[in-house]
Amino acid sequence: MKLYDLVLSGNCYKVRLFAALAHVPLEIVPVDFLAGEHKRSPLIDLNPWGELPILVDGEVVLRDSQAILVYLAQKYAAPQWLPRDAAGLAAVVQWLSTAANEVQNGPASARLVDKFGYAIDKADTLRRSARILPLLEAHLSQHAWLAAAQPTIADCAVFPYVALAPEGGVDLEPWPQIRAWIQRVKALPDFLPMPGV
Repeated sequence: MKLYDLVLSGNCYKVRLFAALAHVPLEIVPVDFLAGEHKRSPLIDLNPWGELPILVDGEVVLRDSQAILVYLAQKYAAPQWLPRDAAGLAAVVQWLSTAANEVQNGPASARLVDKFGYAIDKADTLRRSARILPLLEAHLSQHAWLAAAQPTIADCAVFPYVALAPEGGVDLEPWPQIRAWIQRVKALPDFLPMPGV
């Protein structure tokens, strides 16, 4: 099973982190992003969106980090990572949506501006961050983990770009519950770091 990967990508890191925590073996294939390798064959044939990560497991080819997390958890991991009951599964999925929307368009996009020079409206990314962080803080004031009594792929999906928020000029100092949750994730057995985390 291969993961086409960029080490500085929080979306790729979600998958590497989950695989490490859940003991899912992956062959990491580094992609020369700056040279545009992801925009040329054979990678563009695997993912016409021209984005990373890409997971290849036999005949299965997946793009999108949230979808990859669901696949790996469902196929290879212990049930704690992706509950099978309707309410538990939905609780995870709502956080996967948060990772792909509010977190991606807030802290993740702010980081793209500051760290990588993307032409994104920085003020808008900060407004979006200012909306999601208080919601996340309030949730974590009542719950140790995002979707269940133990960590799930929801935590793996939301964690990277929240933990990396300072790289986009988004201050986590006002959010003690978020910072405590970040430390809980980092304390998990087999936690895998990335640059900036």
